[in-house]
Amino acid sequence: MFSRLASQYRSVVHDLVLSLQALADCLDQRGQSASCYVCGDGEDNHGASFVAELDDRHMVRFLVSDFGISWVESRDGRELVKLEGAEAIQELQRVAAVLQSGPASRWPRPATAALATTDPT
Repeated sequence: MFSRLASQYRSVVHDLVLSLQALADCLDQRGQSASCYVCGDGEDNHGASFVAELDDRHMVRFLVSDFGISWVESRDGRELVKLEGAEAIQELQRVAAVLQSGPASRWPRPATAALATTDPT
């Protein structure tokens, strides 16, 4: 059972790496600042680091590897929020949809702003 789960996780990492490369290429072709660096020789797709600028001094970084998946959003060099696992993938999906849909004036609110507006009661 555990070897099957390990194999499935490696498959997820591989798929995420390919998706991050495609997203970075797409954004780069549109003139938006984005990059994706693949770990190793690029053949095995064991991990990648994706970085995109949302607007001036506001950026996101998505890391995926055999060791985990994380999302970090920062502004002015300060970390706003860090998400891991499935939450990180969901945030990547949300921001990727916005990045691909329109101009910089339509950037999503930082994940921290979305969290701050939730009513705890």
